[in-house]
Amino acid sequence: MGMRKVAVIGAGMTKFVRRAQETPKELSWEAARMALESCELTMDDIQAVCMGTAPDAFDGVHMKGEYLSDGAGAWRKPYLRAFVGGGTGVFTPIQGWYHVASGLFDVVLLVCEEKMSSFYPHAQAAFVTIFDHTTERPLKPNLLWIFAIEMNRYMTAYGINKKDIARVAVQHKQNAANHPCAMLGEADITVDDVLNSEVLAWPVQRLDVSPVSDGAVAIILAAEHVARRLTSKPVWIEGVGWNLDTAYWTNRDLAYPRYVEYAARQAYEMAGIQEPRKEIHIAEPYDPFDYKVLHHLEGLGLAERGKAVDLYLNGTAAPDGDMPVCPSGGLLGVGNPIAAAGLMKIAELFWQLRGEAGARQVPGSPKKGIAQAWGDLMQVGTVVIMGR
Repeated sequence: MGMRKVAVIGAGMTKFVRRAQETPKELSWEAARMALESCELTMDDIQAVCMGTAPDAFDGVHMKGEYLSDGAGAWRKPYLRAFVGGGTGVFTPIQGWYHVASGLFDVVLLVCEEKMSSFYPHAQAAFVTIFDHTTERPLKPNLLWIFAIEMNRYMTAYGINKKDIARVAVQHKQNAANHPCAMLGEADITVDDVLNSEVLAWPVQRLDVSPVSDGAVAIILAAEHVARRLTSKPVWIEGVGWNLDTAYWTNRDLAYPRYVEYAARQAYEMAGIQEPRKEIHIAEPYDPFDYKVLHHLEGLGLAERGKAVDLYLNGTAAPDGDMPVCPSGGLLGVGNPIAAAGLMKIAELFWQLRGEAGARQVPGSPKKGIAQAWGDLMQVGTVVIMGR
């Protein structure tokens, strides 16, 4: 049996806010229920569940995959929980795609969840333990200062100034003002607001960074023969790719994300895309930091090295531009519950390509989109290409 075509047929998303009441299980179910309702299915129609949630420590729960299984709808069903840190939200649909493309299942539910606000004092505490115990941990690194080193390197290598990078944060937060699930959408934020925000680790300032939040996203994948029966507007997964670079951040080219390039190449080849810049109509790169969007756009081949910032300066990346970038508002605007933030990108492309994105719908009728996430020890790239 050959590889089967796989479609996204439904999606659901909770608000991305700090939640005092709902448990992670309840958030998972809220998203799953919305996804099921969106395509008029029930749990009886679901044959398997793929769960994505970043390290257990983010929710402060041990064996989190097992803990979330019933909330995610996996009661007495085949169930797979996978995570690659921040790359999880785009790796989970790749896992789901395998399940369906291989012929193993016809209909699969994917759920990604993170409830980080209750982790005290901060979910970042988990990261102290991930670095090499001899060469890196004695320096007591945290993510912010590693990204500060990377951002500084990127700015220095290409002569990019901070004021221009701030345009990314401003645009994404403005885009999110149109998103019903957004935590930080802000229509009137300015570049000066970003440049005047608190310095966390130079050159990273508070408004350069996406906020910790709680939320869940769910999507439903179906094999072609089922998808055509259930919807007149299936959105196909046309290409997938993933890659790991070295786990040592001291050994990586900090000015360019090779892990994104290699993952993207794999996905482009599968999707038959030869000129990404001409063939991709809408991009949802991973944007936990504003400079990182630029990094990722270059790794995806959607801009030349050091030139991604021009897409923001000349309007190409705007929602009404030639290639809208994160019209959802992304992590910078909607919020960043790690795994859920990545799956949001898939859900957003689903809604955009169907023309169902409401106030944030991009003009024209986009036919192909790309979603990308990045994570683990900052060396994982995950990419999915979708088309209608």
